[in-house]
Amino acid sequence: MSEVTPPKGHPKGLYLLFFTEMWERFSYYGMRAILILFLTKQLLFDKAFASGGIYGSFTGLVYLTPIIGGYVADRYWGNRKSIFIGGILMAIGQFMLFFSGALDNIDTAKMLLYVGLAFLIFGNGFFKPNISTMVGQLYPENDRRIDGAYTIFYMGINLGAFFSPLICGYLGENIDFKWGFLAAGIGMLIGTVAFEIFKNKYLVSPTGESIGVLPNKARLKEGESGVSAKFTGTQYGILLGGGAGLYLLFNYVLGFDFFGSLIFALAIAIPTSIILDKSLSKVERSRILVIYIACFFVIFFWSAFEQAGASLTFFADEQTNRNVLGFNMPASWFNSFNAVFIVIFAPIFSYLWVKLNKAGKEPSAPRKQAWGLFLLALGYVWIAFGVKGVEPGAKVSIMLLTVLYLLHTWGELCLSPIGLSMVNKLSPARFASLLMGVWFLANATANKFAGILSEYYPEEQSRVASYPVANENIRIGENAIDWNSIPVSDRNAPAAMNKWTFTSVKVGDADSITALNAVEGGSYAVATDSFKVRRTYPEPLKKVELMKMEKRGETEAKFFGFMLDDNKQFGLLKQGKTVSTLEVWNLYPAPKSFMGFTIRSLYDFFMIFVVMAGVASIILFAISGKLRQMMHGVK
Repeated sequence: MSEVTPPKGHPKGLYLLFFTEMWERFSYYGMRAILILFLTKQLLFDKAFASGGIYGSFTGLVYLTPIIGGYVADRYWGNRKSIFIGGILMAIGQFMLFFSGALDNIDTAKMLLYVGLAFLIFGNGFFKPNISTMVGQLYPENDRRIDGAYTIFYMGINLGAFFSPLICGYLGENIDFKWGFLAAGIGMLIGTVAFEIFKNKYLVSPTGESIGVLPNKARLKEGESGVSAKFTGTQYGILLGGGAGLYLLFNYVLGFDFFGSLIFALAIAIPTSIILDKSLSKVERSRILVIYIACFFVIFFWSAFEQAGASLTFFADEQTNRNVLGFNMPASWFNSFNAVFIVIFAPIFSYLWVKLNKAGKEPSAPRKQAWGLFLLALGYVWIAFGVKGVEPGAKVSIMLLTVLYLLHTWGELCLSPIGLSMVNKLSPARFASLLMGVWFLANATANKFAGILSEYYPEEQSRVASYPVANENIRIGENAIDWNSIPVSDRNAPAAMNKWTFTSVKVGDADSITALNAVEGGSYAVATDSFKVRRTYPEPLKKVELMKMEKRGETEAKFFGFMLDDNKQFGLLKQGKTVSTLEVWNLYPAPKSFMGFTIRSLYDFFMIFVVMAGVASIILFAISGKLRQMMHGVK
C-alpha cells in the first residue's frame, strides 16, 4: 500500500461529525441541565434518591451502553447505521420526557420519565462510541493531525453543550420543564437528519473510500489480515460468570443498588474478557493495558467533575447569588460555563501541545491526564475554602462556581480529548469501537459514583415523604378547610409557618393520607431555623404557572405549613384541583458520613473531592513514565 501524504487542514468529514455531535450534545446537556431540578421540583423526588437513584443511574447507564453499541458496530452494523438508529432512539426519549413534563398526574409522569430515560440510554449506546471512532478513520495512520482533530471535535461538540443549557434551561426553569425537553428532542433530530443526508458525500477515508459502512472487524490494520475478534468460551465465561459473581458481591455484600452493582461488575468483567483474547500480540496487550489504567484514573476525574449536574446544581440553585445586573440567572445556566470555557481554551491547548511537541517537551498522554486531575482538585480547593465558615442559607458569590468551572475545564482539556485520541491510536482496529466502549465504561462507573457521592450533599433540612390527600378529607377540627378563608400570610408566605400542628396523623403509616386533622399551635417558634423554612417553602409562582392553573380551574396556588408534634418535622400542604399534596420535611437531619468521615458542612463535602482527585493525580504522575514505555512508541 502506497504511503499517503496528508494534506494541510482537516477533511470536510470532520466538520460533519462535528455538526452531528454538536446537536447530540445540545440534546443531552440541555436535558441534563434541567433533569435534577425536574426530578426534585416537579416530580417531588427527594434529593438523595434523585441524585444517586435516578441521576447517577441514568448517567452511568448512558456511558455503559456504548460497550453494547461498540460491539454491534464492530461485528454487525458498522458506524453509520449505529449512529442513525441511536439518534432516532434518543429523539424519541426526549419527546417522552416532554410528555412526562406535560402531565399533571404524577404517577403517569414518573412512568413516562423512566421510559424516556431508557430510550436515551440505549440510543446513546449506539451513537456515542461510533461517532468518536469515525474521527480517527478520516486520517492516515499515525497522522499528527489526529490529536488536533479530536481537540477541534471536542471544541465543536461543546458549542452544543454551551447553547443547550441556555435554551433548554431557560425554557425549563422560567416557562415549563416540558418545553426544555422538547427543544432537546428537536436538536437531536436536526443532528441525525444532517448526518443521514451528507454522510455519503463527506465521510470518506484519505484514499476516497467510504468509512463506517462495514463492520469494524473488516477494517484491519496492516499485519492483522485474517485475524478474528471472536470471543472464546473462556472469555464468555469470564464475562457472564465473573460478571454475575461481581454483581452479587456489589449488591449483596457491599450494598450498592441494582444499577450500581451492574455497572461496577461489568466495569471489571468486560475489560478482563477483552484482554484475554488469544489473537492479541504482546505489544497490543501492553497498549490495551495502558488504556485500562487510564480508565481507572479517569473514574476519579469524572466522578468529581460530574457533580455539575447534581450537587453543584443544588448549590447553584440554593446558595449562589445568581443576580447579574438585575437578572436572576437560572441555576441550569451554570452548565454552560464549562462548555464556553472549552470553546475559548481548546484552541489554546491544541496550540500548546503542538508547540511542546516541536520543542520535544510534549507530555505523554498519561502525564496530561495527571495534570487534569490536579486541576480538578484545585477547583475543589477553591470552592471548599470559599464556603468555609459561611452561614447555612447564606448566598455566596457567583465567582466561586465560575472559577471552579474554569479550573475544571482546563483539567478536562488535559484529559478527555487526549484520552479519546489515545484510545483510537492504541486500539487494534478490530477492537476499535469496543475499546472506545471500554473508555466510556469508565465514564459509566464514574457517573454512577458521582450520583452516589452527590447523595452526601449536606442539607439543613430534607424532605422525608410526600403524600397525596383528597381535598375533601382535609380537616381543621371538625370542619373542612376553606382555603379561601385562610389568610394569604398563612398560605402563600412563610410568615406564619409555625401556626398549625398535626394532631391525628402518624406520618409513614400509609402511601396516602385519607384524613388530615390539625389545630392551631403557635407555641413553637422556628425563628432560629427560619432559613430552613424559607428553603422548604415554595417559591412564588411565575405568570405562566398561574396561567396554567387558571386553565385547570384554579385561581392561585394555596399552601400553608404545620409543625409536627415532635417539633423537628415540618409539614407543607399544597393545594391541587382535586387532590392536595402533603410534604413532610425533617428540619434536623442527622449529618451524613462517607467512609468514616462525617460531613457537617459544604466545606467537608467539597474536601472529599480534593482528597480523591489529588491522590489520584499524584499516583498517575508517579507511574506516567512506565505507562509511556508500555505504549511502545505511540505518542
